[in-house]
Amino acid sequence: MWKRRALGWLFICIMGLTLLLVRLIQIQLTETETFSKHNINLLEESVKQRTQELVIDNGRGNFLDRNGTMLNSKKVSVLVLFPFLKKVDWDAKKVSAITGVQENVLKMAVKGAKKPFAYGDPQPLELTASQMERINQLNIPGVFAVEKKFERSQIPAEQLLGLTGENPELVKKRYPNKELSEKTLLGVSGLEESFDEFLLPEGKSKLVYHVDGTGGPLFGINVKYVDPANPFYPVNVRTTLDKGIQQKAEVLVDRYHIKKGGLILLNIEDNSVLAMVSRPAINKKDPYGGAGIVNHMLKQQIMGSVFKTVVAAAAIDNNLDNPGRQFDCSKKINGRQELKYNYGSLGFTESFARSCNRTFGEIAKELQKKDSHLLEVYADKLSLTSTVGWQGDVYHTSDFKQFTNEEKGRVFISDEARKDANIVAMSGIGQHEVRATPLAVANMMATIARGGKKEMVRTVSKIEYKNGTTMVNFPVQELKGDTISPYTSMRLQKLLREVVVNPNGTGRWFKELPYETAGKSGTAETGKYMNGKQLHNKWFAGYFPYKDPKYALVAVNLDVLDSEGGVNLLFADMVKMLYEEDQD
Repeated sequence: MWKRRALGWLFICIMGLTLLLVRLIQIQLTETETFSKHNINLLEESVKQRTQELVIDNGRGNFLDRNGTMLNSKKVSVLVLFPFLKKVDWDAKKVSAITGVQENVLKMAVKGAKKPFAYGDPQPLELTASQMERINQLNIPGVFAVEKKFERSQIPAEQLLGLTGENPELVKKRYPNKELSEKTLLGVSGLEESFDEFLLPEGKSKLVYHVDGTGGPLFGINVKYVDPANPFYPVNVRTTLDKGIQQKAEVLVDRYHIKKGGLILLNIEDNSVLAMVSRPAINKKDPYGGAGIVNHMLKQQIMGSVFKTVVAAAAIDNNLDNPGRQFDCSKKINGRQELKYNYGSLGFTESFARSCNRTFGEIAKELQKKDSHLLEVYADKLSLTSTVGWQGDVYHTSDFKQFTNEEKGRVFISDEARKDANIVAMSGIGQHEVRATPLAVANMMATIARGGKKEMVRTVSKIEYKNGTTMVNFPVQELKGDTISPYTSMRLQKLLREVVVNPNGTGRWFKELPYETAGKSGTAETGKYMNGKQLHNKWFAGYFPYKDPKYALVAVNLDVLDSEGGVNLLFADMVKMLYEEDQD
């Protein structure tokens, strides 16, 4: 009997030891980086228990403006203090003399610290080059002057640049063949997403020291500097943005209380984005939720009378712009009496300047009788119905797109609509189903200003290695497809200028601007209502200087009442600001 019990206990002990051994193998050998259903990295957690560290640079690539200024982050020379200083006698008096921070304040900061920190963070004390050198010459263990990368509290063009976040599942899905930490920052929107593969970190730069169970130094007080030591990474993505212009544009958009909408400014010479502002702004407390993450400059919008530019181009090429012809602008497009905008009888040019709906509704129907696809043909010639952002082959990536979430525009959504005269008339004034992105509208203005030459819009000019050499270039590239002729462009240029110089033109407010301006206004009914009142999209799209075009600018205010939310003052102040910039 006792032998049977002994064998039973022996069996239980052996099974227990076997299970324990299996568990140890699992922990120590087979699942060190993906332990349990939570995929815990035991190696990293073990290191965390034995070390304390301060990350100097997270290793992710940076965004620069066209002049090389960092956009989403900045490097600041800071004073770094380690918590073990509270347990040793260190010369705080000398550090105080160099930094100007009182000795007792420095010691109090260390006393309350549980991990290494940059003094003053989140608004760290900035050191001069001389202060950095003198502090490091003191050779005080646990006291360092280093250049640390910080994310800017206010990031310019935040929706364009995009957001990053940790997502273990997305890491595996996006990069199944790469050995990346589950805590790797990934781009989840904007340029951070489209350039994510280039921006991935090779490793973090950090100051590290080993600790015992109480947080005290384990191997003396030596601090180790850990760096990937790669001369090529992290890379810098050089955008075409001008940081100064971008920041001033954001101030102006907010000054005029644009709650939904924004502006886009293009450099006509190389068709690149100088500034892009989208509102509402990103909510810092909930950056990944809400409407703020949406870049409205890349989303299709109802464009209203701005579309008359397309109809005018088609009319010019199809001889429907006879200067002797008169249009009855005392009536609406449905033939009823026009009460609010009763302009009487107008010619083609005057109709464009005053934005007569009747004229362009009739012309649209005449174009439809010639060819039911003509409106779409000319919308495509002016790149309103296609994506216009830069795309092409980059390394092993075919059809790489700088704007990942750019939407296409449209004129009709069905063949039935295309053949319906009433819908065609509404489409001729940019209503019904006509849509385009503000980016595409700005590109249309740039195309007209260049005499009909279509180009892709760039917002990144190149990717640079850490050492400054070029990794990838994004050259100026033509947009595929037919375009308008130089003659048609010239005629459109004159029409767009007439909008401003005509005493009754819808852009007459811009006649006295320091740059001669040409453009087209638009007020579109959205079909949305607030307190029983129709909401509108308000636009002004144009270019300047008229005789030597340099800038294409679109300002748009979305979903506002007809009695509010104009963009004329915003557009005018942008022109004035750019004129002043160019005089410096």
